[in-house]
Amino acid sequence: MDVLIYTRNHTPDGKGFVHDNIGTSVDVLRELCASHGLKAGASDDPALFTEAQLKGLKAVIFANSNNEAFATDAQRGALLDYVYRGGAFMGLHSASGSERKSEAFRRLLGGRFLWHPPLQPFTMRVNDRRHPTTAHLSATWAWTDEAYVCDCTPDIHILLEIETNSLEKKPRDQRLDSFRNGRFPLAWCRRHGAGRVFYTALGHLKTHYQDPTFRTHLIQGLRWSMNVNA
Repeated sequence: MDVLIYTRNHTPDGKGFVHDNIGTSVDVLRELCASHGLKAGASDDPALFTEAQLKGLKAVIFANSNNEAFATDAQRGALLDYVYRGGAFMGLHSASGSERKSEAFRRLLGGRFLWHPPLQPFTMRVNDRRHPTTAHLSATWAWTDEAYVCDCTPDIHILLEIETNSLEKKPRDQRLDSFRNGRFPLAWCRRHGAGRVFYTALGHLKTHYQDPTFRTHLIQGLRWSMNVNA
């Protein structure tokens, strides 16, 4: 296995939200990986997160994971060490809602999910048209999704920003009106030690995973995190 697609959604009381898109996202990620010569496996078992089992992987993807990703501190530490030492990490949609109590995971990913306005059409500004994940896009990208509001770290390189004035149903927190001149991040990348991290908040609907533009965004994000496109 080259790529681990991880999907754990866990809360102690069993009441955490679980996306119905997980199976679809896994299937498409497997397909995209295979098209680039990568063998991908999927699991929701946190016991896989040990130094020995992560060592041979080319990338780890958190695909619509949510809430508690790990059962022990050692498992979380194994992922952090893997990326810091040069591993590739990609987070998809609700991955930013994983490990909500862990500041270390927030720093790894570059942000933590806070809330979102209702699913609706909106417009994104392409902040970096030279990056592999967004080079196929025009200056703006019209999309329908859940516009995640995240508590971001200051060191992220923002790839996509939502223009808040394109939302018909505004976010309830009016402080966003002045955040980055009326925009906030929906996709970004960052370096974590010797490793690379890519995150996109897009991908709530099952139909998203058949969209060619979105699929390119995903596979190029994975390739960038693996340092293939550099």
